[in-house]
Amino acid sequence: MMIGKKFNLLKLKNYLDIKKLSAQNKKKTIKYLEENNIPVIARTFLACIIIILTFFTTPIILDFAKDRTLLSKEFENNSKKNFKNKLENKDSANSSKIDETTIEKDLFEDIFKLNDLPTDTVRLSASTIDQLFKDTKYNLEDVREKKLVKPVSLTLLPGEMKMIENVKRRKDLFIQIILPLIIKENNNIRLDRKKLFSILNKSNNSKAEKNWLKQKFKQYGVANKDVSTLKIRMDEIPTSLAIAQAAKETGWGTSRFAQEGNALFGQWTWSGEGLKPAGADDDQTHKVMKFKVLQASVRAYQRNLNTHNSYKRFRSARAQLRDDNKVLDSLVLSEFLDQYAATGKEYVKILKQIIKQNSLMDFDDAKLLPSSIDLESLI
Repeated sequence: MMIGKKFNLLKLKNYLDIKKLSAQNKKKTIKYLEENNIPVIARTFLACIIIILTFFTTPIILDFAKDRTLLSKEFENNSKKNFKNKLENKDSANSSKIDETTIEKDLFEDIFKLNDLPTDTVRLSASTIDQLFKDTKYNLEDVREKKLVKPVSLTLLPGEMKMIENVKRRKDLFIQIILPLIIKENNNIRLDRKKLFSILNKSNNSKAEKNWLKQKFKQYGVANKDVSTLKIRMDEIPTSLAIAQAAKETGWGTSRFAQEGNALFGQWTWSGEGLKPAGADDDQTHKVMKFKVLQASVRAYQRNLNTHNSYKRFRSARAQLRDDNKVLDSLVLSEFLDQYAATGKEYVKILKQIIKQNSLMDFDDAKLLPSSIDLESLI
């Protein structure tokens, strides 16, 4: 008990010493402030000025930083982190909702309109097309060397593709026919993408721009109007990859679907007009999409890769290449098209073989020459 009492007395003494010291410090502080009253007022006034300036200038600085971000060439909506999450498929739940709400009619509305346009769909013979290419000096050797493609836009494949016994001639003819169509659609996407970034780089948009953006959200199946998703979907398909898939799906233009329905890529449909696959079971309701013109088939193919849930990994890989400032490599991107056909990885292997064996990557950086009245008169 004595130990306890001593301990309590010691605590009390320490407490009183501290209180005494505090009182002394308080007196010294008051005396200092009284002797230095003017400097204290000056410092207080200066501090008030600094605080007022801070509150006044902060919004200006933030607005300036925002404007700099909007003007930046690397502007990315919803922040870099959100964009990267989409590339890494970390937003799979939201993406699934987007894909579940897409409607084929909305996705292909412009394609159906393209089908409805009045078009002279006279099927030219292979010999006539050959002569047309000679008259316009359009050949693949020049394209590989000069990277320039004549804008010869044909609506149908020649009916005698199967009868061309020379394999190289058949392949070259097929490439010559679809190459301008593929580049044209990529150009359309490139222009749309440029317009998208232009709209995003503005603080205020016109009614026409808002309506355009609304249309593109619908066209690319972005139900929640997420700009990052639209940026990932609205992008080009490497020319070499498109040629390889068309070659594989049509047997270089010889298949029934290509000849009867201008179906270059074997796309399925459950609601649109199409051709029933031969030997299909009665309970199978899908058909192969049918088009009036080849151009519509190319556009539908690109829209399919850019919107369907099966090719989400393809789009993420493409966006990552963009983010890394790399070219859209068809050999890299083809790895993510294993769900395009039932054969899976074997399908990817065949695509790569077609690309390499036919040197299709030579056409990836080819440009489409402007159309001319003289050229159009020959078609």
